[in-house]
Amino acid sequence: MEIKKERPTVLVVFGATGDLFKKKLAKAIFDLYAAGNLPRPFRIVGFSRKPLSHDDFRANIREILTADKSFDALRADIIDSFTRLAYYQKGDITDLGTYAKLGETLEKMDREANVCMNKLFYLAVSPLHYKTIFENLSKSGLTIPCAPTVPEHSMAWYRVLVEKPFGSDETEAMNLDKLLGRFFKEEQIYRIDHYLAKETIQNILTFRFSNTLFESLWNKENISRVEIKILESTNVSARGSFYDSIGALKDMGQSHILSMLALITMENPGALSPDAIRKARAKVVPFIKPYDKRPDKYVVRGQYEGYVAESAVNPVSQTETYFKIKVKVANKRWRSVPFYLESGKALGEAKSEIIIYFKEPKTCICPPSIGNHTHENILTFRIQPNEGITVLFWAKNSGFDFGLDAKQLSFLYNGKEGFETRKFPDAYERVLYDCIRGDQTLFSSTDEVMAQWKFITPVVRDLSSVPLVIYKQGENPEVRGAFSEYDSEYQNVN
Repeated sequence: MEIKKERPTVLVVFGATGDLFKKKLAKAIFDLYAAGNLPRPFRIVGFSRKPLSHDDFRANIREILTADKSFDALRADIIDSFTRLAYYQKGDITDLGTYAKLGETLEKMDREANVCMNKLFYLAVSPLHYKTIFENLSKSGLTIPCAPTVPEHSMAWYRVLVEKPFGSDETEAMNLDKLLGRFFKEEQIYRIDHYLAKETIQNILTFRFSNTLFESLWNKENISRVEIKILESTNVSARGSFYDSIGALKDMGQSHILSMLALITMENPGALSPDAIRKARAKVVPFIKPYDKRPDKYVVRGQYEGYVAESAVNPVSQTETYFKIKVKVANKRWRSVPFYLESGKALGEAKSEIIIYFKEPKTCICPPSIGNHTHENILTFRIQPNEGITVLFWAKNSGFDFGLDAKQLSFLYNGKEGFETRKFPDAYERVLYDCIRGDQTLFSSTDEVMAQWKFITPVVRDLSSVPLVIYKQGENPEVRGAFSEYDSEYQNVN
């Protein structure tokens, strides 16, 4: 359905005074509004414990938007009209009475619009609070979109948006899933993995299945290894308490990295439909296995210097802030191909990318002096920064000598090389847009989440038996031993 034709909608944000709303959601909602990509009328209701008025909340939103580096003073009038859509409800998520007050606010909006508005509840809070919010939404009757006396009450939908992590282990994830199932149908649940909403990640499907160039090579016969990296230069900052309870592997591995791995390794879904794509992703995850039975042969973990001194971190914490694991996808297409999954905090660089290394040709038309020189073809999906796709290939260098030079073909979204100049939507814009449209392609299904935890839970157990590598902030840990074969002369040529 075209978003402009969608019925009037209310977005309720639990945790509307928190970091996620300030850093991501406020701007994403505004950009959708400014581009005409929200239903009309549209309302935002912020729900949090702070004692704010409607005007206070609107002033907060204005401050967030105008402080953004991309703020355009010419859009000031749009900000004025946008903030008038925002309302605030002071409330405690444990107090059932505040849900009743929220219900009164929503019912008033329905009456003013003279129609039952769609209700979208965004849980921008710690997953520790999910159970309480779900139960109180149900007890207060807020899982029923409207009273029967409101016009078109039976036509409105009710949806929930939840952030990762979905549980802290396989058992907790299963319990959370059962809880969700008590109150909502699968088509009402939108589990956010914002990496799936990034433009380059979405383009993996098109790149693979809309071109014959690479899909025929997408197997163990032609690919030597794959790297998936999410590297961050920032430390845990104010997230110490939350981060120390989960660590890097659960924070980034269980969701983002495994979702990226599923997109790279899944079979052709056969149709560009949310159901087909989600089933294809979920189907491949159970085949992901550790590359070796011994933890020290497939796991490396690290912690940056000074981590234990961070606010709210256990001073003797053994929580990893960095991991690298070597896995395989034990099916016909991928068996024996190593996949290196890596993520960490306070590293020497900030980038997210997927790198596909193709095998060297069996018969090389190469100069005799080439020796042990490696000349793999390398395909890189660069997710951030400088989003784009790059292919490294080899060509004869200029002149009389027959030497090989590395060359690149690149497609960049930022238009630096003239390939693409359109602004593409932020991941959170896409998350909200697709949720309102009812498109679940970019959201994790129950089957996918449970399969991810089934793999991650024993890996977390193995991880704890491997000594921590302490590394300096601003530097990458030294990875040796189990990963020595990983090094090659051209691994960083991208």
